[in-house]
Amino acid sequence: MRYPRGTPTQPEIIAVALSKLELKPGDVFADIGCGSGSVSISAGGLVQHVYAIDNRNEAISATQDNIKEFGITNIKILKGEASELLADLYIDCAFVGGSGNIDSVLEILMRKTRRFVVSAVRVETVAEALGIMKQNNKFMELIQIQISRGHELAGGTMLKPENPVFLIVGGKQC
Repeated sequence: MRYPRGTPTQPEIIAVALSKLELKPGDVFADIGCGSGSVSISAGGLVQHVYAIDNRNEAISATQDNIKEFGITNIKILKGEASELLADLYIDCAFVGGSGNIDSVLEILMRKTRRFVVSAVRVETVAEALGIMKQNNKFMELIQIQISRGHELAGGTMLKPENPVFLIVGGKQC
């Protein structure tokens, strides 16, 4: 798996995020700020179609290589600003891994999708996404996930923590 600059979304975070989206086989899914394509690849086996969106050349290139490596055929890669690209797409649900233009992106997702998840490591991003979702009655859940991984130390095992990640779940209230 090839990763562009920046930390890739950890598999455990992807698993929780996708479970919160309640994906269905006929869904059309958008991975906004796709980075390496790891979320797109994970969702690809669960939904009908995936749009992997990023505005960085290195992310598009890494996503193309990783999709080819995994042999996934239902992912379309789109380069550009998500707030511009999403307007013309039909989507049921989305994962937001990049925080650029978060207000514009959320405005579109609140209109077009039944459910979406924003992943954030910065407190400012959490506050902004939470505020927008609450103001529009689309906030469903805030989760903070802390993962630690075991590493060998002096013949034993110590836990080394990863940075905490927030998932802000939004969508239509059931």
